[in-house]
Amino acid sequence: MTEFRLAWVYFAIAIVLASAANAADTEKAEDRKRIRDLGITIGTLAPGPLNAITDVDGVLVGHVTLNRGEGRLEPGKGPVRTGVTAILPHGGDLWREKVPAATYVLNGTGEMTGSIWIETQGALEVPILLTNTMNVGRVMDGVVAYMLKRYPDIGIRDDVVAPTVAECDDSTLNDARGIHVSIEDTVRAIESAKGGAVAEGAVGAGTGMMAFGFKGGIGTASRVLPAEAGGYTVGALVNANMDSRKNLRVDGVPVGREIRSDQPTRGQDGSIVIVIATDAPLDHLKLKRLASKASLGLARTGAMSHHGSGDLFLAFSTANRVPHYPKQRTYTMRVVADTHLDPIFEAAQDATEEAILNALTMATTTVGRDGNTAHAIPLDQLVAIMKKYDRLE
Repeated sequence: MTEFRLAWVYFAIAIVLASAANAADTEKAEDRKRIRDLGITIGTLAPGPLNAITDVDGVLVGHVTLNRGEGRLEPGKGPVRTGVTAILPHGGDLWREKVPAATYVLNGTGEMTGSIWIETQGALEVPILLTNTMNVGRVMDGVVAYMLKRYPDIGIRDDVVAPTVAECDDSTLNDARGIHVSIEDTVRAIESAKGGAVAEGAVGAGTGMMAFGFKGGIGTASRVLPAEAGGYTVGALVNANMDSRKNLRVDGVPVGREIRSDQPTRGQDGSIVIVIATDAPLDHLKLKRLASKASLGLARTGAMSHHGSGDLFLAFSTANRVPHYPKQRTYTMRVVADTHLDPIFEAAQDATEEAILNALTMATTTVGRDGNTAHAIPLDQLVAIMKKYDRLE
């Protein structure tokens, strides 16, 4: 047998074994648990009823997941491990009833379209979309299609629209050159967005993402402040696709150094997108400060902000509405005073940290192109390590 044929045999065996591992994990997908369900408590503030960004009243989330094909990469064809996630601040007329918003860049090797307009007007007027790097243009087209469908006067007697699309690179597992997320997929993600529990892990934009050498993706969490601190709700949703195994910390425990098994076939530094929502009445400046606090929640997980990472954050408040075409010369906004912001900042940090950990514990092992495999973090080992460090009974 020639060396060429032998190489193909080894490749085929690797694909079969990886596919078997993926199938076994899929069968146990219902056994995946969120970090809090494992008995691991992050921070001291209480979560909302769903422990999700949708605990902020009116916030909606929708996913479209694309998972098809297996084996050797055929650029432009597959395998496909990608998707799109939509976040809507409210289900009403967002175009005419904007919400105050702000963005923050921890490291800028990435893209969040529309961020200049958000920073200029201090408000958000379109759904927030998350996807993979190479699909940004197609998803922008999808947002435009959705907006033109809903608002026929856009670009004629109405303003033009600037979509907000944030990306992470899923090319380790996905055929990135295929640009597989379509305009129709994007519209479907927006129109299917709903309140309630949010699917996490290898779903939507998180389908092909990896974090800390494990399978990553979508994660969410929330915090509710006590009444004496305003009773506000703060929620976070992340698309976690960053860092290496050795850096992972769970509630301060160096879990990544302890778990040496299930190393990824191919690693990456990657990026993270974090969206913070709150019903606390905040203006643009205070929301920018709030968005920046997500970096502290990220740091608590041990993540670095690498030269090649796109660590992009967006925060919005649902407590006020910014009219698109006000008849009156002025409008009124309520704003929390600076001296009362600390509990809101703490809530954002805790929710971000827990959202990232939920992305890890809810994700399932995924085999992508060329047999590249991102293993789900083993929950039994995680629990054992936390007990070893006296963090669990």
